[in-house]
Amino acid sequence: MPHILVFDSGIGGTSVLTHIRNALPHADYSYVMDNQLLPYGLQSQQTIQQRLAALIKWIDREQRPVDIIVIACNTASTYALESTRQLTSIPIVGVVPAIKPAALASRAKHIGLLATPATSRNVYTQQLILQFANECRVDLYQSTKLVELAEQFYWSGDIDRKQLIAEINLLKLSPELDHLVLGCTHFPIIAKPLSEFISESVTLVDSGAAIARRVSTLLAQDSTVKEDKVQTQWLGIKKGTINWYATAQLAIPVERPEIRLINLDHE
Repeated sequence: MPHILVFDSGIGGTSVLTHIRNALPHADYSYVMDNQLLPYGLQSQQTIQQRLAALIKWIDREQRPVDIIVIACNTASTYALESTRQLTSIPIVGVVPAIKPAALASRAKHIGLLATPATSRNVYTQQLILQFANECRVDLYQSTKLVELAEQFYWSGDIDRKQLIAEINLLKLSPELDHLVLGCTHFPIIAKPLSEFISESVTLVDSGAAIARRVSTLLAQDSTVKEDKVQTQWLGIKKGTINWYATAQLAIPVERPEIRLINLDHE
């Protein structure tokens, strides 16, 4: 069975994990969250690169090989994707804001990007805008509060609507835009409550489905993994497992899967 590792600073990467599991239900998964430094949007590039380097060392020590790594964090992808790829032969897929599909779909030629400060100001993000949305007006909106609210919503199933409304009001979204790119993997988790308080004419766009397609393509190109996947279809093997890992105890006292603590501090 292919083994896919999904990494994020918190629970945001589960929005990507859901798409990948829908595409590859028989694969086994490890979900690793560096919640000790949550949110990554407030961390320096050097810090994030060090954490990803420590992750690779941790993977190398694990007995079970990893077939593909998904950095399911926009900030980590823009800050550390290339440097991390140099440390391992394992294929790595990063996430980038879905600016291209939003720009192509926009009739108003006016879109917004909602992301963490680190992603918004990153040079790579600016390059994406110039390359794929040069015919659109692109408004940049920043929030780390929404990361906190997404964590709350995922674990408890509830969200502080007063705080959500206050944060949306602070963003001051333009009434003219028709597509809003969710440039942080945490944000699709709260897409439904978000949509309740923004204009119905605004379409929310994220990159989860595109990432799942990319992962499927890379696994299909691996002859060993491809053969194994075909065999599982004939054997009727059930849906794969998920193992959970974190760098700090969760502060939210709710029922949750068993989570193994790992250390990315002094790897």
